[in-house]
Amino acid sequence: MRSVQFLIFFGIVISIHLLVNFYIFSRGLRTFEPGNPLRTTYIIGFWFLALSYIIGRVLERYYLSSLSDFFTWTGSFWLAVMLYLFLIVVSIDILRLANHLFPFFDKILSVSIIQKPWFITIGVGCFVFLLIAFGHINALFPRKHAFTIDLENKVSNQKQLKITVVSDIHLGTIVSKNRIRRIVEQINETNADLILLAGDIVDEDLAPVIRENLGATLTHLYAPLGVYGITGNHEFIGGVEPAVKYLEAHGINMLRDTMIEIVDNVYIVGREDIQGNRFGGKTRKPLEEIIASKKEKSTIIMLDHQPAAINEAVKNEIDLMLSGHTHHGQMWPLSYITKAVYQVSWGHKKFDKTNVYVSSGIGSWGPPVRIGNRPEIVTITLNFNE
Repeated sequence: MRSVQFLIFFGIVISIHLLVNFYIFSRGLRTFEPGNPLRTTYIIGFWFLALSYIIGRVLERYYLSSLSDFFTWTGSFWLAVMLYLFLIVVSIDILRLANHLFPFFDKILSVSIIQKPWFITIGVGCFVFLLIAFGHINALFPRKHAFTIDLENKVSNQKQLKITVVSDIHLGTIVSKNRIRRIVEQINETNADLILLAGDIVDEDLAPVIRENLGATLTHLYAPLGVYGITGNHEFIGGVEPAVKYLEAHGINMLRDTMIEIVDNVYIVGREDIQGNRFGGKTRKPLEEIIASKKEKSTIIMLDHQPAAINEAVKNEIDLMLSGHTHHGQMWPLSYITKAVYQVSWGHKKFDKTNVYVSSGIGSWGPPVRIGNRPEIVTITLNFNE
């Protein structure tokens, strides 16, 4: 059953990928008339780029090497290029339809562009290249975001607890050794009492992580009260048990539908990813069952990778729910989709007694590109006031 679900899921993804690329390709090809020496270059170059990501991910499974790295990197950037080319081509088609109804192209376009429409194709390509270059630089420099939450009527022998939260590292071919080293250094610089990793620590396939020994860098994460993590959907997609075993072997205490008392009367709850049943055949426990043994006036900090169960957290009076997964869209205008799907796409919001923070993440899935938002390291100081 699980194999069938995987085949259906990835079959749909690949079909959409190919259809979108064909749409972009067909529109671009029309600007290169037969006989134009650039036509052949366009055809070969376009499909080389369009198929690179699929080739790279397949090679990672069966022939992990510098060749698979090349195709994965190339294809990952192409995913970002594809998004913006699609938006631009759709916009041009809308303008063409409007021109058909109310002709205006002759008045605003020069004769050279009308006679040589491939000028537009090359111009659009240059614009998208510069946009993606900017987005890649933006993705490499996370911001540090810090704020304070006052918790009323809570009992603890500590007056404050400083927590640093990071989500969606996506360790793998794209987020590799040098980048994770910088991330670890920046997390440690926050001098937090506790470090929490809110899921998608690895990016599906463990093979690139093991090859580059990325886990060795994770062992340098340090906080007096420890480093804790949870599963995300990507751990389940790639195989959750090997992923968890690898992370635990490299200093990450993985919480899987469990609750621990981190200091007096302060608990951390770690939930399995809500899609664990879909990708791993594992149905997570009800939250009420996980927190049944908590003490009176205790504080509960909950890690739940996807911000899809906020109502359940509010019902069970969770004090602080920490999530990721959304990447806040990662590339504009996809943030409009995540805002529509989730109650919180990014940032801090309070629901009754429950504080919710959804991180935009620090890594990236697919394209190593962020446009319209930034990766982040979040530090939250909890003040306990009885």
